[in-house]
Amino acid sequence: MTSRKRRSVLLAGSAAGALLMVLGSSVSASAAPYYSVAPGVRLNVRSGPGTSYSIVQVLPEGVSVPIFCQTPGSTVTGYYGTSNIWDNIGNGEYVSDTYVHTGSDGYVTSRCA
Repeated sequence: MTSRKRRSVLLAGSAAGALLMVLGSSVSASAAPYYSVAPGVRLNVRSGPGTSYSIVQVLPEGVSVPIFCQTPGSTVTGYYGTSNIWDNIGNGEYVSDTYVHTGSDGYVTSRCA
């Protein structure tokens, strides 16, 4: 094998390995089911399960979010009713379940530890 071919094979192998790393991480991140945020809503993401917690980001309209676990918190009236359930969508990131279309008035996944 020429050095040019060997270099091409090595580069292709490196690219494939990088792709597998990316796909592997996205597979584990996608293990949680995703749910749509209410239409027309820019959703506040808070540092804890309640309106007294600080806003860490604002989600744009038309997004879907993973729900890793759910926990009780302050009661909110939102697009899908009134509830005290808060959805954990990331490390230290919570949204009121009343703005997430889960198809249920109750818990749809395990409670947060």
